[in-house]
Amino acid sequence: MTEVIDSMLDLMRRLPPTRTEENVSALIKLAPDYADDLLGSVDQPLQIKTDRATGKDYLTCDYNRDGDSYRSPWSNEYDPPLEDGTAPTPKLRKLEIAANEAFDTYRELYYGGGVSSVYLWDLEDGGFAGVVLLKKSVFQPIHPHFTSHVPHLALNPTTPQEPLGSWDSIHVFETAERGRQAHYKLTSTIMLHLVTRNGSEDTANAERSESKTESKSSDRWKRDGEISLSGSMTRQTEQDWPIQDSSTHISNTGRMIEEMEIKMRNMLQEASASSLLIGPERHL
Repeated sequence: MTEVIDSMLDLMRRLPPTRTEENVSALIKLAPDYADDLLGSVDQPLQIKTDRATGKDYLTCDYNRDGDSYRSPWSNEYDPPLEDGTAPTPKLRKLEIAANEAFDTYRELYYGGGVSSVYLWDLEDGGFAGVVLLKKSVFQPIHPHFTSHVPHLALNPTTPQEPLGSWDSIHVFETAERGRQAHYKLTSTIMLHLVTRNGSEDTANAERSESKTESKSSDRWKRDGEISLSGSMTRQTEQDWPIQDSSTHISNTGRMIEEMEIKMRNMLQEASASSLLIGPERHL
């Protein structure tokens, strides 16, 4: 069993990051008995669902999945409905609600949009673990006079030539209390996808007017000067922080995640520049 999973993971590392979902789906079809192990080992781009009870968006991943259903952090309900789905204890659920509110503010301050979700669960040794998910996507160019006030992420295009892309952050942490201290282990993964188009709208319109019967002009504009950059980065850290009550865990993990994202963003900036010289797709 271990050899099969190791082979699958080794293959995934050699395949283009932009086709992770497609490749995982193909491997599951080839070896359905290893689906849960593969899904739990491969980080995929986060998907967005809408909570039917509250109307709020939330992110889905393996940590809030039970079978084919996903739990919303806002209503604590599964979609599709699941009667006996896994859920945190009442005490931990209270902390989960507070954590979602805190990181929703963090998301707005640092990302200027996007979606965030926090999920917590108990550990067998008495501690607890959780995952903080953050996603920001840009699907199309917006008004050229728009300027982002968030320097942390430059995913908001300010001109028609600015990049389109997505940023996915997955921060998994474990917490163990030791008296008035708590030990935290954080594993952070960031998946980045950027597409830069150097063509202009004026050029595309001019090409379209040359031949109304041909559709090659618009396709040519999409291909000429287009660069696709995708990759992922994972880092770990362990720290000890003092605690006063359960709510202190939110500020402690928040500080660690903030520091980790800033550090990884700087590393991604350097890696992204060098990867343009050796290839458009790689694991960073």
